[in-house]
Formats: sequence, structure tokens, C-alpha cells
Amino acid sequence: MAWRRRPEAGVGVRGALALLALAVCAPGARGRAFEWYSAVVSTEYVDPYTNRTVWSVSESGRFGDSSPKEGAQGLVGVPRAADRDPEGCAPDTRFLVPAPGGRGAAPWVALVARGGCTFKDKVLVAARRNASAVVLYNEESHGNLTVPMSHAGTGNIVVIMVSYPKGREIMDLVQKGIAVKMTIGVGTRHVQEFISGQSVVFVAIAFITMMIISLAWLIFYYIQRFLYTGSQFGSQSHRKEAKKIIGQLPLHTVKHGEKGVDVDAENCAVCIENFKVKDVIRILPCKHIFHRICIDPWLLDHRTCPMCKLDVIKALGYWGEVEDVQEMPAPESTPGSVLAANLSITLQEEDRSEGNNLPSSSTSESALQCDAGFKEDAGEDTALLEMGRSDLEHGRPVS
Repeated sequence: MAWRRRPEAGVGVRGALALLALAVCAPGARGRAFEWYSAVVSTEYVDPYTNRTVWSVSESGRFGDSSPKEGAQGLVGVPRAADRDPEGCAPDTRFLVPAPGGRGAAPWVALVARGGCTFKDKVLVAARRNASAVVLYNEESHGNLTVPMSHAGTGNIVVIMVSYPKGREIMDLVQKGIAVKMTIGVGTRHVQEFISGQSVVFVAIAFITMMIISLAWLIFYYIQRFLYTGSQFGSQSHRKEAKKIIGQLPLHTVKHGEKGVDVDAENCAVCIENFKVKDVIRILPCKHIFHRICIDPWLLDHRTCPMCKLDVIKALGYWGEVEDVQEMPAPESTPGSVLAANLSITLQEEDRSEGNNLPSSSTSESALQCDAGFKEDAGEDTALLEMGRSDLEHGRPVS
């Protein structure tokens, strides 16, 4: 009997996870790393009301993408209020640089607001005024945040961005004529990894493929499970009906000294053991005998005689499917009954032995009469066998 392996879960899930891991870890899936540096901003000025030096240090700035990562310092200069250009976009923008003690030319740092033009334009305007660095403060809507700045083509001038509150604080001081000295230092290096557009497309395709494979596997799994359950149910129903048919085969209990069954010589072809007294044997239509506990499981799986391969189900007259079999009472064998063929052979042997014991002076005529009588008896036995088989096929007990 062919056994069907029950489908197992888990294989499709492991394959799907492996595919997703391959998609994420594939070359180029992570894109490129974005590197930027924070800036340490230090300011120092003298409070005109208290005549005290006020200074502050914070890592609140951010270097521009094209800016050299190096320090710079100088007095803070802002666009003149008369020019009405706080963003410093106009090419002729002039800057107000309060100098303490009336000192002349000194390094100075331009402070301009974001907006109005590109970062590059702002930096180039301040660089034409000989600024040593350019500080841009962000828009008010961004609060304390800074953003990346792209200003390629501005040379080696230091460019940083600070938050809106920090920039407005310094701007107000300078517009009041207070000299503010600013020192810019290099802060912390930051590396930010992000996924490129091609990687996003690749991961999306891999994810969709994984979902399709998982869905197909689930459909296949449940179909196999349904078929497996149906086959198990059908197999149980088949065996149940087959048991009813096998139960119609005659049984016999072996007795000591019984004619027709040689206990010492004959054995069961299934277990290869000799028949013993009180063993229950099953008689097949082909006249082969076996232990009932040996042959019944065999017939449930194979339906055929182990010795001559006779299809027992068909031999009993059931040519269709086993499920079409109706309830039929099993013929009961009478106690002490033996196999019909063996009994017939035993009777024939006894008749032959009696013929051999006749006096040697008997004539050939008596021998011919014995031979004719033997053939007549054999014909009667054959007719009885045919009638018994017909009774078995119609469900009637054998007399």
C-alpha cells in the first residue's frame, strides 16, 4: 500500500525570509553613506551696561557640504540695515562690522539669513568682501534645527549654519553696535546611511516576489493538506468495506488428527510457521489456507493471495469498487469442517488404498469397474464444489 507523505509547513517561510535577507544585504542595497560635521560656535562680547564679558560655547552649528572642515574666527559682520538686504544676496551688499577700540582691518565673519537666493550666491557675496567665514542662520519655522547646505564652487571659505534663535541673538547684538567675536571649531563627525532610489526599487521587487512565493506556497500547502485528508478518509472507508468482504471467507479451527490438514507439513505462507492445533485459519477461494491473523491484514492491503496472486475480492464476485459492496452476511463454517478440496483428495486417496488391498486374483473387469466408480465419485465431488462456490457467491451458507 502506497503511503503519502503529509505536507509539512515551514519550508516556504524559510525560503521567503532568505530571499528578503538577500534583498536587504545585496550590494548597493544600502546606498551610500552621508557624512557631515557639526560646528562648535563660541561667541564673546562686552555687555555695555555691566561692562562684563559675556561668552557662550555650544555645538549648535553645521558645516556646509563643500566647506573645508577647519576652524575660523573673527568679528561678526551683518548686512547694513540701510541696504534692506538681510539675506545678503545683492552683489553690492555692504556689511556692518563693529570694531572694538576703532581697530581697522581685522578678520571678520559674515552673518546672513537663509532665503532670498542660493547658498552659493550668499557665500560668494561675502567672499568678495573678504570675509573669513560665512554663517547662515536658519528660517524661523525650523526652530533649533539646521539643514544640509550645498554650495559647490565657493572655494576654501568656511561655511556653517546655525539655528534661527542663535542667529537672531547675534544679529541683534551687532545691529546695536556691540562687537561680537565668533570662533568656529570642528565638532563631531556624523555618518548617516540611507537607501538609494535603485535600492528601494530592488527591495520592493524582492518583497513583492516574496509575497507571491509565500502565497503560492500557502495555496499549494493547503491543497496538499486537503488531498491528504481526503485520501485518509477514503482509505479508512475502503478498508472498512474490504473487511466486510474478507469476513465472508470461511474460517476453520485446526484440530488434532484432522484429515486434510497436515499439521506437521503445512505452514502459513505469511508467517512461515506450521499450523498448530486450535489455530484459526482462513480458507481463500483458491483453496490456499493461512492464519486468520496473518492473512486478514495482508488482504486489506493487497487483496490478492500471497501464493498465487488471485484477486480475492474479484473471486468472490465483486468486480466494482469496494465502496459499492452492500451488507451481506458472512457464511458461517460449521465446527469441525475442513477444506473442501483437501477432503475430496482424502476421499480419493482412501478409495485408492482400498483398491490396492483387493486380492491379487481379481480380474481386469473388477479393476475397470473400480476405475469407473472412482471417476463417477470424482464427478460428484466436483459438482458439489461448484454448488458450494455458487452458494458462497450468493451469500448462502454452505451445507
